Parts: sequence; C-alpha cells; structure tokens
Amino acid sequence: MRNDRRMDSSKNNPGTLNRFEPGHELGPIEDRNEYERRLDALPKDQQELAQESTRLAGLCQYFSTQKIDIPPELVERVTSLRSLATAERIHVLKEVNKALMEYLDDVGRDPGISQ
Repeated sequence: MRNDRRMDSSKNNPGTLNRFEPGHELGPIEDRNEYERRLDALPKDQQELAQESTRLAGLCQYFSTQKIDIPPELVERVTSLRSLATAERIHVLKEVNKALMEYLDDVGRDPGISQ
C-alpha cells in the first residue's frame, strides 16, 4: 500500500521523467521556430551545448535507424560528459560529432558492408 502511494505521487510530481515527454517542459520540440526561440533564450555557453547535444542526438538517431553500431570509444567519451564542465563538454561533443561523421563517411565507402 505504501509503495502504491509513492508511485501515484511520482506520476504527479513535476520532478519526474514525465517532464521529458512530448508536450512537456523538457520534451522534444518538433517546431523549428520554437526550438530556435528556446535556444536563443539560453546563455551563450548553454546555447552551444544544446546545439552540439542536438547534433549528437540526430547522429545517434541516424545510426539507430541504419542499424550501425557506434564505436565503443565514442560511447565511452559521451558517457564521461557528465563529469565535465560545460566548456569541456562542448569540446568533447564537437570531437565526438566530428568523429561520428567521419565514421559514417568511412562506413559508406566500405564495399564489404551491404546497404
């Protein structure tokens, strides 16, 4: 009974993961104008972090739809981001995004991979 109350209250708590659902405060933004408006409202360093994070999310989505594995060393670099300061996160994200693009280019040239 006690656990049921906790579960019910967590559904209504604004601090839950529901905030990341579509239409909620931190959910995905489908409207490009709304995305730009929210981005412009951020401080400069947060804008850059958001842009690089958005690029990474798009690349990860592409890798997923194409069923291409992300190289483990790049996955490790992304998982280490949480322990870095904002400027360092931006730097690492730029490097990872660049490496993913280069990896895609290399995979596209490999005649041994069927598409």
